[in-house]
Amino acid sequence: MRIAAAQARCPWLDPAAGTAKVLDLLGKAAADNVELLAFPETFLSGYPFWVEHTGGARFNDPEQKRAYAAYLDAAVELDGPELRTVTEAVRDLGVFTYLGITERARGTVYCTLVAISPEQGVVGAHRKLMPTHEERLVWGSGDGHGLRVHRVGGLNVGGLNCWENWMPLARQALYAQGEDVHVSVWPGSTRLTTDITRFIAMEGRVYSLAAGALFSYADLPSGFPFRDELAERGSRCDGGSAIAGPDGEWIVPPVSGEERLVIADADPAVVRGERQSFDPVGHYSRGDVFRVEVDRRRLSPARFLD
Repeated sequence: MRIAAAQARCPWLDPAAGTAKVLDLLGKAAADNVELLAFPETFLSGYPFWVEHTGGARFNDPEQKRAYAAYLDAAVELDGPELRTVTEAVRDLGVFTYLGITERARGTVYCTLVAISPEQGVVGAHRKLMPTHEERLVWGSGDGHGLRVHRVGGLNVGGLNCWENWMPLARQALYAQGEDVHVSVWPGSTRLTTDITRFIAMEGRVYSLAAGALFSYADLPSGFPFRDELAERGSRCDGGSAIAGPDGEWIVPPVSGEERLVIADADPAVVRGERQSFDPVGHYSRGDVFRVEVDRRRLSPARFLD
């Protein structure tokens, strides 16, 4: 199976233009015979880049409120027109897709990784379990509902958002379902993907596919609060998309500063061979000693009844 990461710069807080870019990259992937394509974390409609450098923790700050309102407005809904359009393209092109989105649910934004099947449409929506550091000022905490693998071209594929790839039990929840290809999605940085991509490949004996984006503070739209003070800052979001094989060796080492599809071919026989000496959820798992339970209920905000 041919797998790929879409390393690209997405129009920030512009869901219409962002959707158009997703469709363009899907078309390019299909032309390269890609069967599985992964987009970076919150590729549609953007990572909350402003928080770190603008005093995001200031309580009741009017400019932070304006920034959050703009971010919420640009987020997309699971049943909204953007995902319907992408789902139609996935169906027409036959490319199973992992798409990072900012998901709007009432007044909350979730960092969500959506799995879209050419045959079944949206088959998974994994909300990031625990936003990292300043992200907690912007995103809600997710749940285990989307911790599922999906069958794609003879391989089982699962995915996690950014730093939750460092959560051992989140990885275990996917390994235990027979994961063969692990997708990790990132806002985009070689410093983030260099270690964990190979580690996951070696630990899970899986193909490890990392997808990262490119970003410059100059990409912030005019009229966005803090744009002028951030526009001159340098950004560390240089991509970092990479692919490691089940032996932990690089197939494509982290790619920096370049918009492109990062492509490799995944062979199920290679996965099986690497599990001869180590299978973390099989002959090396000691299931008689360890137990892992996963609550896969969708945890919705509280509802009050009359």
